[in-house]
Amino acid sequence: MTWIKKNKWMTALIMAFIIAAGVFLTFILNKESAVASINNETITKDELYETLVKQYGSDTVDQMINDKIVEAEAEKKDITVSTKTVTSEIDKLKEQYGGEDAFNQALVDSGTTLTALKSDIKNYLLIKKLLEPEIKITEDEMKTYFEENKDSFATAEQVKASHILVADEATAKKVKEKLDNGEDFAALAKEYSTDDSTKDSGGELGYFAKGDMVTEFEDAAFAMSVNQISDPVKTDYGYHIIKVEDKKAAQAANYEDSKAEIKETLFDQKVDSEYQTWLDGKKKNYDIENTLSSEA
Repeated sequence: MTWIKKNKWMTALIMAFIIAAGVFLTFILNKESAVASINNETITKDELYETLVKQYGSDTVDQMINDKIVEAEAEKKDITVSTKTVTSEIDKLKEQYGGEDAFNQALVDSGTTLTALKSDIKNYLLIKKLLEPEIKITEDEMKTYFEENKDSFATAEQVKASHILVADEATAKKVKEKLDNGEDFAALAKEYSTDDSTKDSGGELGYFAKGDMVTEFEDAAFAMSVNQISDPVKTDYGYHIIKVEDKKAAQAANYEDSKAEIKETLFDQKVDSEYQTWLDGKKKNYDIENTLSSEA
């Protein structure tokens, strides 16, 4: 079962990988001449450097130059992004990816690090602040976007639930008996659940709509009342004991309620489309040379 959802920041992981490659280049220059050997034949740092420079060097330096310009322009305007703000964005990512374990795995799969991602997020937030005075969003644009994407602003019926996942029916019945005898759901989740992404938070899954979970699980959850605890529910993942904590009724799309989200979406779109023009204009004020740009 997966509750992982994608977020705009994960596109930053790809660029962060390129930047990390540049950091790696610097690191290897400080190592001994031979970085590896095969049957006593060495691979030198110079050979490794040349290979990595050909693959990543020019793009990495270009990105580093762009980042330096953003930092310099932000400093001119006394614009900053706090560590707390970056941490908040990281926390949102962790939540949307289904917890810290899933988030960390996404970092590994993307070949990057938390430090590189934080740097990328900080840079993007600086860009947003720098471009904000130049970006205008009209009411007509917002209304048009709402009408064209109305379905995305409607809210489906949702259930907030926790679960305890175990491997076999006998264990599931044992856990259910303990619950019937008044034992604490969260404590039993920590003790028995095999779902490592939720057990430490008492099995909490948050809110979910139909289609987010496997059929057997969501059929049971949506049929239950608030505060009700299910009998064991079998899925391909094992046996679940489900506790429904809250429900939200479906809501039709409402423009006034969606204005803030629409404005943020349109703003992000305009930042993405106007950033390169802004950057090209700022580059005229700097003496820039990328000695790797001509290497094949």
